[in-house]
Amino acid sequence: MKGAAALLMFWLYGTGALAAPAVDLPGLGSDSHRSVVDVNTAPWKILGRVQTSLGGRCTGFAVAPTVMVTAAHCLWLSATRHYIQPADVHVLMGYLLGQYRLHAHVTHFVIAPGYDPENEGGTASDDRATLVLDRKVIAPADLVPYGVAQTGAAAMLVGYPQDRPEVPYGDIACQINGLAVNGLIHHDCAATRGDSGGPLLARQPDGEWGIVGIDVLATPERGGFAAPLPH
Repeated sequence: MKGAAALLMFWLYGTGALAAPAVDLPGLGSDSHRSVVDVNTAPWKILGRVQTSLGGRCTGFAVAPTVMVTAAHCLWLSATRHYIQPADVHVLMGYLLGQYRLHAHVTHFVIAPGYDPENEGGTASDDRATLVLDRKVIAPADLVPYGVAQTGAAAMLVGYPQDRPEVPYGDIACQINGLAVNGLIHHDCAATRGDSGGPLLARQPDGEWGIVGIDVLATPERGGFAAPLPH
């Protein structure tokens, strides 16, 4: 295991996967403290990379054996002003350096009724898509329960960001800053483009982690907003 870990770190540094970002990205700030997580251990077994046949990439997470959640804006094609076809959307569970546990196709998806892709900021609290898959991608025992977001609670947010798309990379030492009147959850987790659709986890009163939101917006500095979960 130590040899494998050393080889992974050599690959990451040697290929530039952990090099400094070439461009400034929203949501990271100057004090980003992100790290790689193990997608084969809890709670990250729920994580998958959502990608399209057109080259788009986002993050998603399993909420049932054949159901994933991601951000709706990841499926919107601004050039055609239509959503992409479900057949062109794929989920790679546990993606890491070109390898993954499972590859699933999306059979259909449901966009939250209140979301308007042409008014993204105004409808961000409904920026949510539910993906139905053609196969089971996770065991029920590996699912993470929904939780309640409380101001000041410890939080974590991991995804496949634009500057580190080959590794599950994120902030595991952040917190919930507050709750907006429209339901958005403000956090100070370092997350940026590509992390959209990733799960915002928060420590619950019983000490366990729970999913409280879906990453949808990044602020100019470190942090962003998550949409509430579907009921």
